[in-house]
Amino acid sequence: MDERAAGTTSTAGGGARPGGLRRFLRRMASSKEELEAEELQRSTGEEGATPITACGARQRACVAGTLRTVTLRPRGGAPALEAELYDGTDVVNLVWLGRRKIAGIDPGRRLRAEGLVSLQDGRKVMFNPRYELRGA
Repeated sequence: MDERAAGTTSTAGGGARPGGLRRFLRRMASSKEELEAEELQRSTGEEGATPITACGARQRACVAGTLRTVTLRPRGGAPALEAELYDGTDVVNLVWLGRRKIAGIDPGRRLRAEGLVSLQDGRKVMFNPRYELRGA
């Protein structure tokens, strides 16, 4: 049976995947931000992390995504490094108390973090999370 008759599209790897034209058209109609969010969501799932949007207050979670911003903000007179982690569904602020800089914690870096999620001023926050740097 011909691949076109079966409704599949051949890929560069030689395999067949259904709905190739549908995926192509959706990608063409989507904005760059939507495509990046979709890719982040897919990679988060592959890493076994919980989507940030599913994390509740006072719950331990493992999240993964890309750092959007990294800033130094004093808290109570002590330095605190804050980073905003985005996984395509939501953001969580990662805060390391007593730190001015952490090697590898830079905007655009992929990261996996684990810790207790809390709510502060309506925003999800993890204080002093365990983290693992991923590819840029």
